[in-house]
Amino acid sequence: MVPSEENQLVPKEDMFWSCRQSIFAEMKKKFSQVESAAEEPRVLCIIQDTTNSKTVNERVTLNLPASTPLKRLFEDVASKVGYVNGTFDLMWGNGDNVTDTQTPIDQNSDKTILDAGFEPGKKNFLHLTDRDGEQPHTMPEESGTTDDSAQDRFIGPLPREGSVGCTNDYVSQSYSYSSVLSKSETGYVGLVNQAMTCYLNSLLQTLFMTPEFRNALYKWEFEESEEDPVTSIPYQLQRLFVLLQTSKKRAIETTDVTRSFGWDSSEAWQQHDVQELCRVMFDALEQKWKQTEQADLINQLYQGKLKDYVRCLECGYEGWRIDTYLDIPLVIRPYGSNQAFASVEEALHAFIQPEILDGPNQYFCERCKKKCDARKGLRFLHFPYLLTLQLKRFDFDYTTMHRIKLNDRMTFPEELDMSVFIDVEDEKSPQTESCTDSGAENEGSCHSDQMSNDFSNDDGVDEGICLESNSAAERLSKAGSEKSSLLYELFSVMVHSGSAAGGHYYACIKSFSDDQWYSFNDQHVSKITQEDIKKTYGGSSGSRGYYSSAFASSTNAYMLIYRLKDPTRNAKFLEAHEYPEHIKQLVQKERELEEQEKRQREIERNTCKIKLFCMHPTKQIMMENKLEVHKDRTLKEAVEIAYKLMDLEEAVPLDCCRLVKYDEFHDYLERSYEGEEDTPMGLLLGGVKSTYMFDLLLETRRPDQIFQCYKPGEVMVKVHVVDLKTESVAPPISVRAYLNQTVSEFKQLISKATYLPAETMRVVLERCYNDLRLLNVSSKTLKAEGFFRSNKVFIESSESLDRHVAYTDSHLWKLLDRHANTIRLYVSLPEQSPGSQFRRAVYQKSSGDSGNLDEACERVKGSVGNMKSVEAILEESTEKLKSLSLQQQQEGDNGDSSKSTEASDFENIESPLNEVDSSASAENRELENQIQISDPENLQSEERSDSDVNNDRSTSSVDSDILSSSHSSDTLCNVDNAPLPLANGLDSHSITSSRRSKANQGKKETWDTAEEDSGTDSEYDESGKSRGEAQYMYFKSEPYTADEGSGEGQKWLMVHVDKRITLSAFKQHLEPFVGVPSSHFKVFRVYASNQEFESVRLNETLSSFSDDNKITIRLGRALKKGEYRVKVYQLLVNEPEPCKFLLDAVFAKGMTVRQSKEELLPQLREQCGLDLTIDRFRLRKKTWKNPGTVFLDYHIYEEDINISSNWEVFLEILDGVEKMKSMSQLAVLSRRWRPSEMKLDSFQEVVLESSSVEELREKLSEISGIPLENIEFAKGRGTFPCDISILEIHQDLDWNPKVSTLNVWPLYICDDGAVIFYRDRTEELMELTDEQRNELMKKESSRLQKTGHRVTYSPRKEKALKIYLDGAPNKDLTQD
Repeated sequence: MVPSEENQLVPKEDMFWSCRQSIFAEMKKKFSQVESAAEEPRVLCIIQDTTNSKTVNERVTLNLPASTPLKRLFEDVASKVGYVNGTFDLMWGNGDNVTDTQTPIDQNSDKTILDAGFEPGKKNFLHLTDRDGEQPHTMPEESGTTDDSAQDRFIGPLPREGSVGCTNDYVSQSYSYSSVLSKSETGYVGLVNQAMTCYLNSLLQTLFMTPEFRNALYKWEFEESEEDPVTSIPYQLQRLFVLLQTSKKRAIETTDVTRSFGWDSSEAWQQHDVQELCRVMFDALEQKWKQTEQADLINQLYQGKLKDYVRCLECGYEGWRIDTYLDIPLVIRPYGSNQAFASVEEALHAFIQPEILDGPNQYFCERCKKKCDARKGLRFLHFPYLLTLQLKRFDFDYTTMHRIKLNDRMTFPEELDMSVFIDVEDEKSPQTESCTDSGAENEGSCHSDQMSNDFSNDDGVDEGICLESNSAAERLSKAGSEKSSLLYELFSVMVHSGSAAGGHYYACIKSFSDDQWYSFNDQHVSKITQEDIKKTYGGSSGSRGYYSSAFASSTNAYMLIYRLKDPTRNAKFLEAHEYPEHIKQLVQKERELEEQEKRQREIERNTCKIKLFCMHPTKQIMMENKLEVHKDRTLKEAVEIAYKLMDLEEAVPLDCCRLVKYDEFHDYLERSYEGEEDTPMGLLLGGVKSTYMFDLLLETRRPDQIFQCYKPGEVMVKVHVVDLKTESVAPPISVRAYLNQTVSEFKQLISKATYLPAETMRVVLERCYNDLRLLNVSSKTLKAEGFFRSNKVFIESSESLDRHVAYTDSHLWKLLDRHANTIRLYVSLPEQSPGSQFRRAVYQKSSGDSGNLDEACERVKGSVGNMKSVEAILEESTEKLKSLSLQQQQEGDNGDSSKSTEASDFENIESPLNEVDSSASAENRELENQIQISDPENLQSEERSDSDVNNDRSTSSVDSDILSSSHSSDTLCNVDNAPLPLANGLDSHSITSSRRSKANQGKKETWDTAEEDSGTDSEYDESGKSRGEAQYMYFKSEPYTADEGSGEGQKWLMVHVDKRITLSAFKQHLEPFVGVPSSHFKVFRVYASNQEFESVRLNETLSSFSDDNKITIRLGRALKKGEYRVKVYQLLVNEPEPCKFLLDAVFAKGMTVRQSKEELLPQLREQCGLDLTIDRFRLRKKTWKNPGTVFLDYHIYEEDINISSNWEVFLEILDGVEKMKSMSQLAVLSRRWRPSEMKLDSFQEVVLESSSVEELREKLSEISGIPLENIEFAKGRGTFPCDISILEIHQDLDWNPKVSTLNVWPLYICDDGAVIFYRDRTEELMELTDEQRNELMKKESSRLQKTGHRVTYSPRKEKALKIYLDGAPNKDLTQD
């Protein structure tokens, strides 16, 4: 044997070496080819798909050898983009190879890409376009080598994105739109998911694939004279089935069916249970089919019968009743068990397994006349032709109170023998183990009346029938005959993928025509195998405890439908020649409609849709519309369509209009189409596209004008002529120029257009906002100067001396600068109240006309020079306020005397503005004064808060500050001697003194201080003068008549103002028109929907405003520098809503907490009805709804307490004396938990001298009486009041943390306001029955929802599924 084996090895060895040599030779050949290819130059081709064949146009990059033939290029492109070769053209894209003719590249040429003009080493751009006006054909979805498993095996849910299309489409990021319109290769049609209607689609496809149901539906004939077809459910189902059978589309809509249900569009976003839908739809069909041949169709196909019985175990007496069912609910896991049923057969046995009623559940026997042990159960008497099994995968976890899904594995056979389950008598000994009482909890699956457990009290129960009766024997004989013919075959599996919170339904259905299984997944229909069906059994990896899959997502069967195998009853689908006459007519009608839709779609696919603009020749407004024109229509025809679309028949003749290429973003005319009137629009626009990178402009001209030729490469310039004498800027004139033109040549061009001399012309380019560049270098090109597609220039050509002044000092620059920064505002003035008339007198002391406003301004400036210093005015005003306050107190705050005092106070204070007459405030004014912007400390103040929404509640107290007598004498004078109010109740050394003294000291470096605004005050020095050069702040106003609906008697001003002016200066300009000083009115900016927000940052400019903004002026006390508007809320710790808004107040920097409390007392009394003393309440920090640091009376705002924008504080009413005296103390809120009573006590405040845990335990023991060693505490979670369910508090909180101080982990109690729960550790938890627990759960759920407690699991509220037979859901709203 050895020699023979050696002889056999020789030829194998020779073969091995010969194969090895041939492989090396082949590799050598390949390497030589690679080396030669590496030496050959490569051509980079970038191909952009510009057709409309796909939703997303692809961009393909190919790196080819230069010797590649053009034919190979087309083949590679076709393979990459998925088009059939020969159905598209390639054209040169943007690059050096662009030609005017746009000739396609010859596909049949023998040239290489190098010979065809492709450049190696560069990017060669190509456009893939339609061929001969026809879109490219997409490649077939299946190729000969494609494995079915790649397409047909997918049965899972589709992703939400791109869910339209076939199985290939969802894998790709971009799918072919044409594939959606073409029928699936399976021959079946899918259903479009409206939003969350996958459950509906699954049931409809199952009914469609049921021959008996479809045939019966076809035999029903709709009578249009008796019912509206829109609301007829059977008719719309009939139409849908006809479309599913005859349509050439891949998927059809179900909107007509849902509309017949009476559903609106919102129902499409409600996901329901497919079993629930089945029951509701069957009920609706039975109602609609009354008095017809199909009246009993549902019962004939789906209805079965069962007996619900109870048998006495002592005497054998049995009480029972007969119920019908449409489906059988099968439990996945028995309640409390960790083991699920392995199969449907096992679950069916459990369904009919009786339970023993013993102990407290004993049954009262009518024969024994006493309570006896009994056996209760169900027996199947009759199975339907179509057997529906519902696998109860949705359950409720009573521990977590969550709805959950059970994903356990449960097998089901392809053929199910139900003979073993019919009328099974259990004659064995009584069972001691109880099974799930499925008969009592079958989720309403009985079609007749609900079953009752208490047979002794149920009058409807037919009792007293003995087992030995003749009827029982007959029944058993009949059941025996049925047993031999109860073999069912599975034909539909409705699958749910997801969790109890939501998911996706689809159906796996076997066709009775070819016994092939298909997956009907919304739009997708694909073949599947029996192995795919087995994947829907369910099951998950790893061991799971009961209810552990609460939020697990899995895919498993939910509903099974079997059909009885009975050759005498099993029907086949009707053939076309067997259709009733009305169905044949319906088929023809639907085909015609589909053909009409197809033609319309074809028109849409060949229609160019592009934005169209037109400047109306008479109205001079830019109009916008969408031009829709067929790609084969010529440019001339498109002009006619646009002409009519823009409604220009009465404005301009048709021959005075033309279409030009336009860039709306840059306002740029790209090119005109001279000589191309007969060119198709599809060719001009580059084909039919979903979007275009340009627009069209319908340009018009006067009959005596001629159109200008716009060539590609030109730039458009809008030229504004400036007249220095009238200080006006003319409307623009459009001029076309080239970027390579010099400034000198450009001036000559403008000179011809404007008839102005080029020699004295000054040209200013506005490159961007506020960037005005003088073009003074004649030899520079326009490109070098920064010209782009669309440009704006200003020209001035005069002999004035202004030409010789430096550009930034010239009159031209100032005029253009003003022009660029001026905005138009509409100001609504307030109605003058009687209380403000005295302030108008300040401006109306002079008699007669005001004369020239410029003279008035000169008088103002002259008076300013003679004014006293700010410090002197402050000292004088303070002394005067002392005497006025004292006088007020002596007069008992009499209103009339206060008014006289106030008036005399104003008369005694000298004011340069008293000389200014404001009687001409309604006339046109132009205040263009050389007033340097200043920021007087006591006038130009800034509220340190964000814009507060205007509401009556928050402004009433502030508005009353102006008119109330208590504030009338608290006034200061600013540098213009205009009166300013002070905060009420402060003496001369309070806020004003402290603010003044602090102003003279070193300023505090913080962003929210009043002295240092964030970058605004940095432009000015401490004297208020501009550090830079004085600027001309433009302000011009004139009366304006507002539109109707703006309020009767409302006065409006139209104001042109430089937006670089500060709000403070703007308010000063408005003073003569409002009639009160700027400190006595507020400015509100009006936004969309008439929302108003107060503008309070006086040092900020109007740069955020834009043209035509509206402003509302309201009388009210404006804040001064260092003051803050504060919202005060009452803290009610033991109320359901612990946070209650009280009022708006004003606090000032330097004010103590006690002073602010004194300010609040009268406001609390007048506005809130709270009559308090200053020691009966405290203020504390408010963060969201959490109470924080307690503010002590001696604390000073901005020093001890950081006061910020939009500040909020809590006001807390005290039960006794204030215990908080020092910042070292700590105030916590404690709450006792009583587990034996299942309740929480009210909050009690505990004040600690330190952060010691031991001290906290002692204090809790002291207030509760619990021994110190038995005290256990835990910190509350979340926001105040740290609500928690009493069912969770005992075990969920971190009780008795092992720490010695409160300011360490896990407590971190470092500030006042923390919530502490405590309990007696010896107190036992109350034991609750299921009823008590359920009742408590409902109460706690309601309470926590009202208090806004955040729940960790918040399922979407489910809307009841209803089908409205009259199509009118509003009639049933009371039952929702």
